Amino acid sequence: MTKPRILPFHRVVPRLLKDPVTELANMGTEAGGRIVRLHIGPFRPYLISHPDHVQQVLKTDSANFVREGMFWRPIRRVTGRSILGDGEGWSSSRKILQPLFTSRYTASLADDMAQIVAARVAELDGHARSGRPVDGHHEMTTIVNETIVKVLFGGRIPGDVAERLLPELSTCATTISFRLLFPFVPYSVKVPGDRAFLAAAKKIDEIVYSLIEWARKEDTGGNEVISAILRARMRQEGGADLRQVRDDLVSIYAAAAETTAVSLTWLWPLLHDHPEVRATLQEEIDQVVGEGPVLPEHVARLTYLRMVLQELVRLYPPGWIIPRQAVAGTEIGGVAVKAGSQVLVSPFTTHRLAEFWERPLEFDPERWTPGGNERRHRYASIPFGAGPHVCLGQHLFFLKAPLVIANLLSRYRIVLANPQRLTLVPGASVRPKETLMLKLLPAGRTGTA
Repeated sequence: MTKPRILPFHRVVPRLLKDPVTELANMGTEAGGRIVRLHIGPFRPYLISHPDHVQQVLKTDSANFVREGMFWRPIRRVTGRSILGDGEGWSSSRKILQPLFTSRYTASLADDMAQIVAARVAELDGHARSGRPVDGHHEMTTIVNETIVKVLFGGRIPGDVAERLLPELSTCATTISFRLLFPFVPYSVKVPGDRAFLAAAKKIDEIVYSLIEWARKEDTGGNEVISAILRARMRQEGGADLRQVRDDLVSIYAAAAETTAVSLTWLWPLLHDHPEVRATLQEEIDQVVGEGPVLPEHVARLTYLRMVLQELVRLYPPGWIIPRQAVAGTEIGGVAVKAGSQVLVSPFTTHRLAEFWERPLEFDPERWTPGGNERRHRYASIPFGAGPHVCLGQHLFFLKAPLVIANLLSRYRIVLANPQRLTLVPGASVRPKETLMLKLLPAGRTGTA
């Protein structure tokens, strides 16, 4: 029997308080992918990062590693029990939602999404003319939000309703960090972020239930997700469980909007730090798209852009940590894991293991050259999870993200106005603590901030 590497309380907690995302990854990489047992007071999860162990937990033995336990409590307070859950609720939701997020179905939405993205990006012309910088995360969020609203609700809901939803979701995503790092703290004890989290969760309920009521009255028979869910729930149960419909919508919205906006926010500092990547990307977009508009058929030809995105989600995976709970006692890599134990799969760590990634901390899209990664372990890259619970939104990500980036870079030359050292903040996804300001120069000009 193999013993895990054990990190005691006095070595774990100070590091997690200092820089939780980076230090958690370091704990895994320092162990070279070995299983690490983290002693955090009464809470002692196993940190999993080696691709073989990832494969066992998420794929081959996934039925024994479920999405239950204290890590999921703060998340469930927002998402409920849908595709981000397990058991019957997950199975029911997955059966309904999976057909709506296939590559074929996503492609059917491409024309509408391209038009929405192009129109929203064009609204930034005033900033380009005036030279006023824009908040990068805010702009990525609003552009992505409008496209996701089209997918979920058909774009017919009032604009102000859609604009109110994402900020509340973002608040929930950022205020659960303490609960995620120290999930054993009782909910009777108020911790930083609790008040803002609960207020935002309440507003999300108010907004989403009003949207469901609107969709029931409209009954357009359209192909937007909310109508499809309502039809399926009515057929399946003889009467829609509105709480389940609410959970379905919030889960999909969180997975599709929040994570994409955060991922795209990281792109701009990376391009600033790697001008050679930016130049190659700009050249490809100029050649394929020209002066625009960006069309869905352009996406398949933007091969370097896809490589950039693959490398982006390697360094900053949307699901930076994937909690599981063992149902029955088992072994992982020869380490005995008792029933009820918490297991943390860490894509953020797996993507930084030197055994599987040359120069793992370096941003290098060339590592994704088509055909160049055939020998890599299949589970060395898991930005969207793996196995039965793999993220439904990954096809949508690789459509809408290229549309956003290609529209921006075909219309503007983008300069990071305030380059700085960034602090990684944990939450539902990892985001920079600092505000990133972008300066938009009309295409054809060059310059620096």
